[in-house]
Amino acid sequence: MRAHVFALTDVGQLRDHNEDTFLVADLESGTPLDFATDSHELIADTHGLLFLVADGMGGAASGELASNMAGHLVLEGLMHRWSAGAASSVDAFAAALRDATVQANARIHQHAKDHPEHRGMGTTATIAGLLGDHVYVVQVGDSRAYLIRDGHARQLTKDQSLMQRLVEAGELTPEEAEVSDRRNIILQALGPEDQVTVDLTHQQVRRGDTLVLCSDGLSGLVKADEIAQLTTTDPDLRRVCQKLVERANARGGPDNITVVAVRFEGDGLSEPAATDRVGYHAFPLAGTLNDQTRELPVAPGSTHRSTLPVGPEDQAPTATPPLAPAPAQVIAQRKAAVQPIFILLAIAAVAATLWTAAELLY
Repeated sequence: MRAHVFALTDVGQLRDHNEDTFLVADLESGTPLDFATDSHELIADTHGLLFLVADGMGGAASGELASNMAGHLVLEGLMHRWSAGAASSVDAFAAALRDATVQANARIHQHAKDHPEHRGMGTTATIAGLLGDHVYVVQVGDSRAYLIRDGHARQLTKDQSLMQRLVEAGELTPEEAEVSDRRNIILQALGPEDQVTVDLTHQQVRRGDTLVLCSDGLSGLVKADEIAQLTTTDPDLRRVCQKLVERANARGGPDNITVVAVRFEGDGLSEPAATDRVGYHAFPLAGTLNDQTRELPVAPGSTHRSTLPVGPEDQAPTATPPLAPAPAQVIAQRKAAVQPIFILLAIAAVAATLWTAAELLY
């Protein structure tokens, strides 16, 4: 199986520094690839491949440091836990992705404690590990992973954001969430807290599939169907990444923009089938948001934001799929139902103001 890869990061139109980072590596050698001049073709061996996008926060050097630390610490952890070991099972690979990410969080958090000038540093991380014909994606924050097949882009990850939570609860439509002033509030990041619980998903890849990882500097401005169209109509991944970045910049480029594009080819992959399910598929594993364990087969040959702490109540259900967004009319009914309460509160506030004014005058 072959993976054609290109990656690109751009500061955008309004920022004076870049807090994003990406990392691509063959887990046999563990050496990150350089994309300064051209794309790369990788042969997926028994150790697999790693693709990562991270979007730092904390301002200037802190955000840049956090995202760079995330990339190198995750790779270091995988080389130690996976590539150097004898295990070859899917569950061992998934556990190595989980553990490498959790350990990266602990190291970033400790660095911030030891260096007060970096207090509050953190980063999102979307980490895709390819093993055999499956990609396993660890998610922390709101960077994204898409799989493009047959001209359609499906999101493999779920944003760990306040807006995603409100959409799933039926309090907002996806359209309202996209324009909300609170759309940059994320529920988890690597670094701000001493512990993190990652989301882990998986997807079987087929011949001709393209995996796209990106920061929200791209996904916030370029919609999924546009990403699919640009990816499908141009075979050159270098040009694809450049066009995606250019489109985000043409729409204002308020944030750093990062994209990693991977196209899968080779006789080791099957052709797409009509029965394939593509999208968010939780991978049950202890210590993740989907905390279940099961027997798994042996592999055949992972703008500056506010963060909110995540507790047990924030964990996703283990056996049920995400809530479907409520229809627009349901949301409208909910808003209408609470409107009288706001009117009564407004009347009470006006009455209190008038009473206070009268007391002051007399």
